[in-house]
Amino acid sequence: MDAGLGKRETLARLAALNITVESLDGILITHEHSDHCHGLPQMLGLWKAPLYVTEPTMDALQQCLPETFGKRLRGVETIHAGQRFTIGDIDVHAFAIPHDAADPLGFTFKSNGAKMALVTDLGYLPELVKVHLRDADCLLLESNHDLEMLKVGPYPWVVKQRVLSRTGHLSNHAVSEYLADPEGFDALARFLILAHVSLENNNPDVVRISAEEALRRRPAERAFTGELLIANQHTPLQPLNL
Repeated sequence: MDAGLGKRETLARLAALNITVESLDGILITHEHSDHCHGLPQMLGLWKAPLYVTEPTMDALQQCLPETFGKRLRGVETIHAGQRFTIGDIDVHAFAIPHDAADPLGFTFKSNGAKMALVTDLGYLPELVKVHLRDADCLLLESNHDLEMLKVGPYPWVVKQRVLSRTGHLSNHAVSEYLADPEGFDALARFLILAHVSLENNNPDVVRISAEEALRRRPAERAFTGELLIANQHTPLQPLNL
């Protein structure tokens, strides 16, 4: 799922889980921004699995990545928003999300009766996206920035405007409003992972406090009883058994 990390870090994280590159059946790309595809040219030298990507995203990747990207491709499976397909024994459903990329996607994965939903890099949560996130046993959602920290932070104003836009990133506040709403978040997840936390404009403790406050606002009969986890880009989470 994406390839934003470099070759050494990616291989180290796979090795920590006793996973070899030969066991990978497919590579999914959500969109072409560098933090999601920077390591792809290097890793394609090792990964023999096909790349699953939309046509607009593929065109964007060819423009923003070095020539080694195209030379190392082993195969491309063209996908599109709304499509259901299978990789190995995992049923995948791709859906559109609002972000300032060529054709950004979120994904749900189902296997052996368990469902995982993964969506980062979106400016707001449309109702259709909320529908895709329902019934997930594990939900990974971005909680990118704290509004006040972003406003006084180091980013140029034009970048701040991009982050705050409806095709930017979700704030802690936007996520908290979603988590507190029983009509939006069904609270069925055994694991709720908040990720894509900005190093410059957020803090893991602030993310947790905001989410926990929101979850406490839910009605008792729709309480969240799962585990809340805050992802850190430098330290991988432990494997989660679904």
